[in-house]
Amino acid sequence: MNSSEEIAVSGMSAGRSAMRMGPAELVQAAAMARRFYLEGKSKIQIAEEFGVSRFKVARVLETALERDLVRIEIRVPAELDAERSDALRARYGLRHAVVVESPAEVSEESPDPENLGEVAADLLGELVTEGDVLGLAWGRSTIHMAAALDRLPPCTVVQLTGVYDAGTAERGSVEAVRRAAQVSGGDAHPIYAPMLLPDAATAEALRHQTGIARAFEYFDKVTVACVSIGSWEPGISTVYDMLSDEERAHYSSLGVAAETSAHLFDAEGRRVGRDLGERCITVKADQLRRIPEVVAIAGGQRKAAAIDAVLRSGLVTSLVTDTAAADYLMTAGAPPKSALSRTDPDGI
Repeated sequence: MNSSEEIAVSGMSAGRSAMRMGPAELVQAAAMARRFYLEGKSKIQIAEEFGVSRFKVARVLETALERDLVRIEIRVPAELDAERSDALRARYGLRHAVVVESPAEVSEESPDPENLGEVAADLLGELVTEGDVLGLAWGRSTIHMAAALDRLPPCTVVQLTGVYDAGTAERGSVEAVRRAAQVSGGDAHPIYAPMLLPDAATAEALRHQTGIARAFEYFDKVTVACVSIGSWEPGISTVYDMLSDEERAHYSSLGVAAETSAHLFDAEGRRVGRDLGERCITVKADQLRRIPEVVAIAGGQRKAAAIDAVLRSGLVTSLVTDTAAADYLMTAGAPPKSALSRTDPDGI
């Protein structure tokens, strides 16, 4: 994967700091370092080859580093911020956190950086194994991710939510599911239905339609899921955009700060407006919490507070974001509980 750390080790000729080592020592140290760092041999194997103890090998390797005979460089692609990634992972107790450099020209109005999808596609290529069930929720970020996929082991792909607009299914989440299944060579289970219905009765009737019911049967089998996050604002929350002005005002009064997969959360990660789920075609929150790996893709200053809220909800285990959001997240309130504890803030 392009976002993984690469370790480069280079043997160097005797420098000023290594002059106290004799030529035989230098040659032997360089040879041992080459075996250990470049060829991947163990200290025991090296000891047997050179006829010395493994403790002698350990001392030689340590001396080679101290005297600049060997230099180790940690290199990641320029677009990735390894330091922020590790700090963010530790703060939220995430399994994986990948932070991508924000575009040079970035403002509060900027949407998710498009390269988040590309990095997320690479991450899924690492996380998904043969026989997994991959779940994809509706979202612009997940659609971009699916379009960037170029490798996946054989797996089943299921859609976790209805679509924002059934008329755009071919360009949205249905196509994302088809694309992922095509890359993996596995079965696809799309959902040909809107995410939000006028009432609970209509939503319940749709859930029993053959194709939709078949997709729902896979929800408890999903092993890796990919979701987007939206702030409770026009243009960056699918649910917000689908509701009437009166409905928006009602849910805003409940303190909604974020949404993911049609589930609403306040700033502390507690679910609010649970009645909305009765009208939605979507995976349940407790089903998401039981999925071993849930990767959220979201970035930008406008989404930063929403990302924090969802990370506190216990639904997400990994995150792909950008530096603009990461800088906010590193100082956002009191440190939360570890995401891997999957704790529901409501205890429900």
